[in-house]
Amino acid sequence: MTEDHRVAPRQRVLKGGRIVINDGFSTFQCTVRNLSATGARLKVAGVVGIPDAFELLMDDGRRFACIAKWKTEFEIGVEFDPTA
Repeated sequence: MTEDHRVAPRQRVLKGGRIVINDGFSTFQCTVRNLSATGARLKVAGVVGIPDAFELLMDDGRRFACIAKWKTEFEIGVEFDPTA
């Protein structure tokens, strides 16, 4: 059994979104797979070209400044930047 070190519990979701970089000139489609007050797990077509800091724009209009905490080939675990 693995330990869960999250500050806030995450809720499973299936929501569309975009990873926004370069002041909005570049975007990557993503799916938000789980979400909490402090972070999220994003599914992407590939992580190549996605920096460690970016903005997440969800299809429902919410925006979050994100910092990548981990990456696999097709997923990114992010923490929402409380200073942004």
